[in-house]
Amino acid sequence: MRMRNPTPEGGPERLVALADGVFAIAITLLVLDFSVPQGLDPEEYRDALHELLPNLGAYAISLAVLAGFWREHRVLFRTVREVDGQVISLTVLGLGIAALLPFPTTLISEYGDQSVSVVVYSAAVASLGGVHLALALLLAGRPWLRDEAAPGRDVTLSTADLGSTVVVFLVTIPLALLVGPAAMWWWLVLVPVKVWLGRRAAAAR
Repeated sequence: MRMRNPTPEGGPERLVALADGVFAIAITLLVLDFSVPQGLDPEEYRDALHELLPNLGAYAISLAVLAGFWREHRVLFRTVREVDGQVISLTVLGLGIAALLPFPTTLISEYGDQSVSVVVYSAAVASLGGVHLALALLLAGRPWLRDEAAPGRDVTLSTADLGSTVVVFLVTIPLALLVGPAAMWWWLVLVPVKVWLGRRAAAAR
């Protein structure tokens, strides 16, 4: 056992707490672009509110994305009793990408009619999903990091969930180059996929 895991780094508590904090900050940063100038007359005020609609849409999408990844991270670490250097490195890399997500969110809200904005946003989400997927596969291949009595079911289901997210956002990149910003509608395919995977998870439990 010591040969397979020669440099344990302790329990996952601090890593999970760090992840909670980073995701909370990233979600908070999403609302920094919301503002209405002072001294507007009624017509200008209504126009300013109307101009905030793209910001609200981008906020809702990124909120769902970050909340989903935060939940998956919690599920992955639900049965983990010990972490090693690679688990820490992948987690920190994922948190760095999560903290960066408010920037492509701004691109979507301010320049959502540009294909490059969709490409940048999709690449960021796919990268975050890829790191989480790598973390899930790493934990699946190292059962000695998990509780001995804990099955790998949660890790397996998380792998399927994360894999679907990565595939959908990766496919969006060439779609955006072909059809433009309308490729964002492709993201809706995740709704039935997530519902189906959620039902599978509930049945497995």
